Amino acid sequence: MNNATVTLIVLLLAVLALSSGSPPVASSSRSFVIPATDDEVKLLARLIDVEARGEPFRGKVAVGAVVVNRVKDPRFPNTIREVIYEPNQFYTPGLPRFPVPSDESLRAALAALRGQDPTGGALFFYNPDKAVTGAWFATRPGRMRIGNHVFTK
Repeated sequence: MNNATVTLIVLLLAVLALSSGSPPVASSSRSFVIPATDDEVKLLARLIDVEARGEPFRGKVAVGAVVVNRVKDPRFPNTIREVIYEPNQFYTPGLPRFPVPSDESLRAALAALRGQDPTGGALFFYNPDKAVTGAWFATRPGRMRIGNHVFTK
């Protein structure tokens, strides 16, 4: 093998090593308000695709902000993954339909992780046209509507 071939192989191995896993990324390195790994950023964006597909960008950021707000709240799990997979909270069976998040949902996830929160601190959201538990949500404080979703604390 010549030097150019060896160099190419080394570069390819380096690219493969870097792309094979997603080590934790400190929140300060990306100006995130909570810690998030690359995998968690992608998972949040995929959840936004599931929960807010067809919503305006502001509504997508709002869905991401609910997850961020829950991670920050001591009453909920303290990682994005744990919040998303908490039983009966989000429609996680829809995640396999979106193995790769849309660009817009990825931008919305990053915006929420950087602190954008059009909900003012909401911990819950629902679509009143689809939710069967709308009565409980109606008792929650701080209700606001963005797109087809109602957000509340």
